[in-house]
Amino acid sequence: MKKLILYFSVEYGNTKKVAEALQQKLNCDIFEIVPKIPYTKDDINWRKLTSRCNKEWLKKKDIETQGEIANLDSYDTIYVGFPIWYGCAPLVVSSFLKKHNLQGKNIYVFATSGGSQLGKTVQKLEPFVEGAKIVDAKLTQTEQEIIDWIK
Repeated sequence: MKKLILYFSVEYGNTKKVAEALQQKLNCDIFEIVPKIPYTKDDINWRKLTSRCNKEWLKKKDIETQGEIANLDSYDTIYVGFPIWYGCAPLVVSSFLKKHNLQGKNIYVFATSGGSQLGKTVQKLEPFVEGAKIVDAKLTQTEQEIIDWIK
């Protein structure tokens, strides 16, 4: 089984740290989901009504991303990581996922959050991974928690 880690991370880099720890443990490929126009600290300030993340959330438009995954078809299992925004995956993650054929893939979701719970994050992600199976999901704050999860 060939594995891939896809992740999106901003500001403090918590999701990136967790994704990199997971990659070391699984010894697999990793790909960072990066918006075509990277987010600044002000862009992700959800307390500011006019911030980019709030505008994007209200408009519900796809977010363009940079780069492509070579040979996505060759992966059986994909770990998808992101910070929880508005009770679900950020739009940049769902935008990225829905433009790829994930038919038959096993998906493991890991999320980080400063205060949110996993809640219905998985259910909200399902329409964007059509034909794939979300096997499990984990809310994590540390690298050790993600390593313990995959044991």
